[in-house]
Amino acid sequence: MKSKSVKVKHNKKRNTAFLYEALMKEITSCILSKDDMHKAIVVSVFKEHFRKDSLLRKELDLYSGILDSSELSEKVAEKIIIESKRQYDILDKNELFVEQTKLINKINTRLNPSVFSNFVGNYKNLATIAQIFSDTLPAKDRVILEQMVISKMCSKIEEVKKSDMKPLDDLVYKTFIKKFNDKYGTSLLKEQKDLLAQYVMSFSDNGTSLKYYLNEELGRIKSALSIAIKTPDVANDKVILEMTLKVGKKLDAFRVKKFDQSMLSELLKIQEFVNEAK
Repeated sequence: MKSKSVKVKHNKKRNTAFLYEALMKEITSCILSKDDMHKAIVVSVFKEHFRKDSLLRKELDLYSGILDSSELSEKVAEKIIIESKRQYDILDKNELFVEQTKLINKINTRLNPSVFSNFVGNYKNLATIAQIFSDTLPAKDRVILEQMVISKMCSKIEEVKKSDMKPLDDLVYKTFIKKFNDKYGTSLLKEQKDLLAQYVMSFSDNGTSLKYYLNEELGRIKSALSIAIKTPDVANDKVILEMTLKVGKKLDAFRVKKFDQSMLSELLKIQEFVNEAK
């Protein structure tokens, strides 16, 4: 097909969405290696340049509006592309270049140039969207790329999940699973993956999405514990019953304390305990 032949050189350092993903990957790496000092610096740079009112955040939101879309009709997908391009056109490109330059310089000086080499699983999609926003491509090539993106936006959620359009790629999860297995001797559950993803993403929105997730997840766990306590296997075993009750009390503390890395580790273990209790 002709669409597969559209190849354009792309400077990933000038792709705001790539810079965002690369920093997120760096934060994840710090969490896995427990490098709190480096994590603090990365988070500081991240928050400074991707705060809610920043120009880079505005551009990133245009990428996200396309990347996060699925199961749409072709007509709606086309409208989103058109509106996203319109909003991109009114951004101050000179100021955008300046802000990208500042971030690139900070990554080079305060962090490490190796950040640019972080594996970003959805890079191909980010590059494609950047080319759609750009006016340097011939019209024909741009239309071909738009159709490729629209096709993804119309795909079912299951199909999107199988593609490389995901915030945390399998490589990160596999690394985390290995570390989790080494420490706790178990496989990472779906709810544990969700918790890890929410924790990492919390650095981008000051923990708003994490708070919402924790409210739902803690409620789910408490409900599961209430059911488990009534089962003969738990009720008739004093040791397990005592452990279950202690876990319930610990959950109440999670609601009032600021969620940090130590609490992340505890909640991961609680999720595993609840799964076993079921």
